[in-house]
Amino acid sequence: MVARSSEVRPSAVRRSASPGAGGRRARGAGRLAGLGLGGAALLVLLTGCDVGATFDGFGWPQGGITPEAHRMYDLWIASCIAALAVGVFVWGLIFWCVVRYRKRGNELPVQTRYNMPMEFLYTIAPILIVSVLFYYTAIVQTNVVRTTKNPDVTVEVVAFKWNWQFNYRDGQGPEANTVASVLGTSEVIPVLVLPTDRSIRFEETSRDVIHSFWVPEMLFKRDVFPGKVRNVFEVSKLETEGAYVGRCAELCGSYHAFMNFELRVVSPEKYDQFLAAKREGRSTQEALTAIGEEPYATKTFPFETRRTEANFNPDNASAGAGN
Repeated sequence: MVARSSEVRPSAVRRSASPGAGGRRARGAGRLAGLGLGGAALLVLLTGCDVGATFDGFGWPQGGITPEAHRMYDLWIASCIAALAVGVFVWGLIFWCVVRYRKRGNELPVQTRYNMPMEFLYTIAPILIVSVLFYYTAIVQTNVVRTTKNPDVTVEVVAFKWNWQFNYRDGQGPEANTVASVLGTSEVIPVLVLPTDRSIRFEETSRDVIHSFWVPEMLFKRDVFPGKVRNVFEVSKLETEGAYVGRCAELCGSYHAFMNFELRVVSPEKYDQFLAAKREGRSTQEALTAIGEEPYATKTFPFETRRTEANFNPDNASAGAGN
């Protein structure tokens, strides 16, 4: 066994020192360069089209209605493209090595141990990739959670089992006054009316347990905490008019799945008219009708509480019957 090993190693050295070794290295370098250029071309091709729409957002919801939603969506798509580019490059290297260095006998292939350029590449490249992703993630996150001193609209979001109350405020913080309010009930879905092209501040608080304020088209959710904690976030503007369903995204009890509301985005003029009607003492339905909007929610519907006497004591149940 020792003789064979000693026979193999010199042959491997001789092969590496043979006149054709330089040509093989050149061909290998050419293949790697070709693979790199192919990956770069693929990346340029992907970035030249609407990749998100083509691949269904890579699992990320589409159709955001705020600038913050678009920034988060773009970050996700760019991260997926970068991950795919790295994956294609690594898979290409794996398959190339499988084919190029498959076993052809008892001779060892040229060894690349202590190859400093290669070790430098696979040490520095991951650090650079992570650094770039961290940089852009920090920028987008800072933008999304940023608040301003004087937003155009301030809404206090009050969650409770199992509904919502939206208070339109004249300032920020718990000391501000409520100028109009929308309260949901088991029979009527609350409709939160907000304008386009104005900055909006949401101040959240809960009356009982932890809830979560979520409008899927905003691509953003924030937990609503009980006590003195007021979770605050802002959107620079709402871009698209329409009706959007809102939900509680935190398991909060028996009727959590039915704790819905509707976000109604209207023009600034209609919003001002709606708020004026509410200040005059009109109901939410009357104020919505006054600005030409549907008086009740159109994207969701009230849940059936089933809190009737017959539900708990069926008429056909015999006395004392049980399982």
